[in-house]
Amino acid sequence: MSSPAPFADQVSIRHFGGPTALFEYGGLQFLTDPTFDAPGEYPAPEVMLTKTAPAAGSPADLGRVDAVLLSHDEHPDNLDDSGRALLAEVPLTLTTPGGGRRLGGTARGLRDWESVELDRPGGGTITVTGVPAIHGPGDRAEIEAISGEVVGFVLTGEGLPTVYVSGDNASLDVLEPIAEQFAPIDTAILFAGAPRFPEIFEGRPIVLDSAQAAEATRILRARHVVPVHFEGWAHFTEGRDDLVEAFTAAGLSDRLQWA
Repeated sequence: MSSPAPFADQVSIRHFGGPTALFEYGGLQFLTDPTFDAPGEYPAPEVMLTKTAPAAGSPADLGRVDAVLLSHDEHPDNLDDSGRALLAEVPLTLTTPGGGRRLGGTARGLRDWESVELDRPGGGTITVTGVPAIHGPGDRAEIEAISGEVVGFVLTGEGLPTVYVSGDNASLDVLEPIAEQFAPIDTAILFAGAPRFPEIFEGRPIVLDSAQAAEATRILRARHVVPVHFEGWAHFTEGRDDLVEAFTAAGLSDRLQWA
């Protein structure tokens, strides 16, 4: 497993594969969408998911986790059995309103633009704001009826860089109001990979493809972009090489960082 990569001297990120990343921010440890189960077949609504590679580590490798940022709880490529077991040991899980109700325990749902403040070690606070995300191409209400709610997150704090975690978002339109409120973003953790299924949405991506990830970088005026969610599952149709090609074509290759 690679060592954490520092960005803006204040954020370090370790990628475990799929959508799962651990990062330190303001003295707290945050984990995105925990997935540590073995490769295999995993049923999801409408489709069967195939995990093709193991995680680059186990929950035992995480150390202390202060909060999980869970884009949604309904799909096993974002929250699997090992991840669910981990949530019971974490002081706080922030997720969708529906996910907060389903998971119970220390889970808390965030509506669009709703914020929670977390105490930093040694004083001060971190603000985590839930921001819009759509898990598919098209109208939000129609997409949520099929693929469910998703939430993204923006982290801010006095003297800290601004961090955006996209979650399983496929919409560039929802980024405009996020940019209006928070841009420029210092570090954007973008879920990518262009996952597709012929059974739903006519095979169109249900999370950003590589070209959209580059455009998201432009909209957010992101200084650093850390892609996740582009390897380890059969339905991810674009990988690292596609991301490099798209960012190079957009003149944004200097923004890419690999955790």
